[in-house]
Amino acid sequence: MARMPLIAGNWKMYKTEEQSEDYIQALLPRVSSVETVDVAICVPFTDLRAMIDSARGSRVEVYAQNMHHEVEGAYTGEISPPMLSELDARGVVLGHSERRTLFGETDKALALKVPAALEAGLVPILCVGETEAERDNDDTDRKLRQQIKDDLAGVAPERLAEVVIAYEPIWAIGTGRVATAEQAQEAIAFIRALVGDRDKQAAEQLRILYGGSVKPENAAELLALPDVDGALVGGASLEAESFAAIIAAAESAPR
Repeated sequence: MARMPLIAGNWKMYKTEEQSEDYIQALLPRVSSVETVDVAICVPFTDLRAMIDSARGSRVEVYAQNMHHEVEGAYTGEISPPMLSELDARGVVLGHSERRTLFGETDKALALKVPAALEAGLVPILCVGETEAERDNDDTDRKLRQQIKDDLAGVAPERLAEVVIAYEPIWAIGTGRVATAEQAQEAIAFIRALVGDRDKQAAEQLRILYGGSVKPENAAELLALPDVDGALVGGASLEAESFAAIIAAAESAPR
């Protein structure tokens, strides 16, 4: 069975609630006829309730951008999995490179967060990828092997297929530099093989996205790659028109 593509827009720290309402009203008509692509927006915590309510009944699902692994506790400033579930959030981004590099998120923390998300009924988008130095030193495979092994260590084999993995080469995020189609396919096929080492069936079912300066101009080429099951879109997701164009490219991509 073909994997349903997922186009997820990561807003990062953009859009007030008022701005998000304007955005969703512009996006919904543009994606109302979409049938063969899953669509998600990953929004700041303060926009979650408004976006979930406004997108209800549409093709657009709403994800959070982070969470703590504990159900509750003395963790000032954190948000728990049940808090997201109660709002009807569909999923959560975990381990984005900005969380790793700017806020010190570790693979040890992600090994707790990914199964906690699944337990709460949330779809985890686990982000993995190498730095520019690691790419230039031919260290990409080692980095990906370590991240996949450590971050998914707490996920039972029968639940691996429920995880979404986003390959985001750190050197291509917000830089305008994009991995070539060959580089993206090679890395994502390698990730699928790593998951296959644990469970071959899960590896065939699990969706792997590409993230890193995805735009309407390059989306078609990237989304046509055999192992690419969608995109985690940053800056281009902040405008409804450009995000909808990437979704359209996913609908038209060969499968």
